[in-house]
Amino acid sequence: MKAIIYSDRNIESGRAEQLLKSCSFDELVTYYLDADFTNTQFQSEFGCDAPYPQITIGSDHVGGLKDTLHHLSKKGMIV
Repeated sequence: MKAIIYSDRNIESGRAEQLLKSCSFDELVTYYLDADFTNTQFQSEFGCDAPYPQITIGSDHVGGLKDTLHHLSKKGMIV
C-alpha cells in the first residue's frame, strides 16, 4: 500500500513522516510545498482551512496527523 504526505516541512509533517515510515508501507512519498506543489494547489485540493500535513493512504485521503493516527489505530497498524 502507498502513503503520500503533503508537507510544508513543519514539525507535524516530520512526525507524520516518521509515523508512516514505522508502518512499513510498500511506498512512502513526501511532496514538499514550493518544491512539488504550490500553496494554491494545496488549497485547491484540500481546502483553505486544511492544515499541514495532509495524508493519503492507498486511494483514501485520510486528513491531518491526528486523523491519520486515528485511522492507523482503527486499522490495527499502530497500538
